[in-house]
Amino acid sequence: MQLHGAKRRKIRIGGLYAVLGAAVLGILIWRQSFPSLPLWLAFAAAFAFLEWRSVEVNDRLLMSPTVMVALTAAVAFGPDKAALGVAAMAALGAGSADDFRQRRWFQPIANLGQMVVTAGISVYILEWFLKRAYPNGVEGAIPDTFWLWIAGGSAIAATVYGLINYTFVTVAVRAVFEKRDLRPWSNLGQLLPSYLLMGFVGGLLGATYTILPVVLPLVFVMFMVGYLSFASYGQLREAHEATLRGFIKALEAKDLYTRGHTERVAYFAQLVGEEVGFNGTRLERLRWAALIHDVGKLAVPRDLIRKKGKLTEDEYEELQLHAHVVEEILAEVEFLRPMVEIASSHHSHFDGGGYGGVGHTRGEQPSQEACILAVADAFDAMTSTRSYRMALSQDYAFSELRRHAGSQFDPGVVEALARALARSTERYGSPHLASEEEARRLAEGTQVASHG
Repeated sequence: MQLHGAKRRKIRIGGLYAVLGAAVLGILIWRQSFPSLPLWLAFAAAFAFLEWRSVEVNDRLLMSPTVMVALTAAVAFGPDKAALGVAAMAALGAGSADDFRQRRWFQPIANLGQMVVTAGISVYILEWFLKRAYPNGVEGAIPDTFWLWIAGGSAIAATVYGLINYTFVTVAVRAVFEKRDLRPWSNLGQLLPSYLLMGFVGGLLGATYTILPVVLPLVFVMFMVGYLSFASYGQLREAHEATLRGFIKALEAKDLYTRGHTERVAYFAQLVGEEVGFNGTRLERLRWAALIHDVGKLAVPRDLIRKKGKLTEDEYEELQLHAHVVEEILAEVEFLRPMVEIASSHHSHFDGGGYGGVGHTRGEQPSQEACILAVADAFDAMTSTRSYRMALSQDYAFSELRRHAGSQFDPGVVEALARALARSTERYGSPHLASEEEARRLAEGTQVASHG
C-alpha cells in the first residue's frame, strides 16, 4: 500500500511537471526562432554534460553549474531566440545514463518539465533586458549602458532561475519521498548564493562572448571551474559523513544495544527540532550530534558497558572519565567540534547540573540542541529493551520526563516531543509496562530462562 502510494505520487508530480514543460516549450516554439545551430550545439553539449554529472550536495538535492551555461547561452543567442534555445538545451539535460541503466522514469520526466519551465521563464525575463542592451539590434553599435543592462538582467534572471528550480525540486522531493526518509537540507545559505553568483557570472560571460567570440574556449573553462566547486563540496561532505559512519560502526560493534538506538535518538531529535522551528543546517547538526552522542563509549571498558545490573558510584565515575577523554580529543577536529559540544553536553541538566563534557559549563543552562538530545536519548532509553531492563511504555516515559522537567529536562522540549509523536501517531515501548522494578525483574527472568 505504501509503495502504491509512492508510485501514485510520482505519476502525479511527473505528469504535472511534464505538462507544464511541454506547454512552455510549445509557447516558445510558436513565438520565437531557433538560434544558430552550431552555437546551440556547443552550449547544449556543455549543459547536458554538466547536468548529467550533477553533484549531490544534500539528501536527493543535486546541483551543477548549468545555470551559468544557461545564462551565458541566453546572452550569446540574443533576444527573441534565447528562451527557446535555452529551454531546448534544458530538455536535453533531463535524463542521465544512470536513469537509463536503472530504468528510472520519474526523475527524467520530472526533470524535463521543471528544467524547461525554469529555463524558459527565467531567460524570457532576461530577454527584456537584452532588448534594451541591444537597442539597435544585435548587429548594431553597443551602447554605453550595455554592461549595466546585462548585469542587472543576469542578476534577476539568476534569482528567478534559482527560485523556480529550488521550488520545483523541493515540491517533488517532499511530495514523493517519505518525510522520515528525507534528511533536512543544510548549508543552503552557502550553496544558493554560490549558485546564483554562477548565473550572474554566466550572463557576463555571454556578454563577453558577443563582443569577443574568440573567448569561447575560456568560457567553457569557467563552466568546469564552477563544476569543480560543487564537486569539491560534495566530496568533502561525503568524507565528513563517512567519518561519522565509521564512529557509529565502531560503537555498534562494541555495544550491541547501541545498534538502532542512535538512529532512533537522531529521529526523535529531528522531530523535536522541526517542531521548535530549526532550519536545515541546524537540524543536520543536531542529527549528526545525535548519531555520535554515545561515541565516548569507545574508550569505556567493554565489561562496564555490558554490565547487567546498576553501576556503582566508582563505575559511574569511570564511565564519565573515559567518555570525556574521547570527546575532548574529537573536539579538536574542526568539523566535528559543534556536534561534539552538543553530544558531550547532553548529560547536562536543564538547571545547570549533570556531568556534561566539553560543551558544558556547570551551573549554566545547556544549549537547546543539548536539551533536545537529552530528552530524545532518555525517551529512547526508557522505551527500548536493554540488557538490564525490558522496554517501558511510552506513557510511563513521558510521565518520567515530565516529572523531571524543569530540573533535568527542558519542559518545552518534552512537550515538543509529545506533540510531534502525537501528530505522527507513532507509539514506542511496551504497551503496558509502567514500572522500572517490574521491567528489571522481567529482564532478569528472561536472562535466567535463556541461560537455563
